[in-house]
This record gives sequence, C-alpha cells and structure tokens, in this order.
Amino acid sequence: MENQLPKYYKNPAVATILSFFIAGLGQIYNGQVGKGIVFIIAYFISWLLMFVVVGYITTPIIWIWGMIDANSSAKKINIKLADEPQSSSEAASDETETASNETENQQ
Repeated sequence: MENQLPKYYKNPAVATILSFFIAGLGQIYNGQVGKGIVFIIAYFISWLLMFVVVGYITTPIIWIWGMIDANSSAKKINIKLADEPQSSSEAASDETETASNETENQQ
C-alpha cells in the first residue's frame, strides 16, 4: 500500500489574520501567490493615493476586501480538498478488502 500525501487544509482564521496585518498575505498563505501580490501592489498604490485624498476611501476597502477574500478562499480550498477522490491505490485496496470481507461472510 502506497503512502498518500497528506492534505493540507487552510485555516480561514489564520488567512484572515495574516491579511489583517499585511494585505495579500492571507492569499499567499492560501497558495494564491499571484492574487496576493496583486493585493499587496493595490494596497501600496492605494496607500500612496492617500496624499490626494482618494486613498482614504480605497485603502480601507482593499484592506477589508483582502481579509474577506482570504477567509472565503481558504474555505473554498478546504471544500475542494475534502471533495477530492481518494488515490487509485487506496481505492483498489479498499475494493480488495471489501471483497475479502464478503467471501469471509459467505463462508
């Protein structure tokens, strides 16, 4: 029987807290590096826009959006991991185990 790699579930609370401190870090924790970098760049540009007042509106929006997105993405990743079928070697061993149990019950 082959060893199956463990599934690494993402903790939505950790993703949210990371995004609380640095926008985009929660996305990077979730494995969405590209999205995380986009959030970091957008937050930095928005922070620079505070000098022309627009940033006072956009910065909190990007910050909050980043936290919400990190949390919901972690939950979606966990659902996807939970729904993945088991490996073919595990399925085959389960079938042979079931077949041997049935023959034992018949005897």
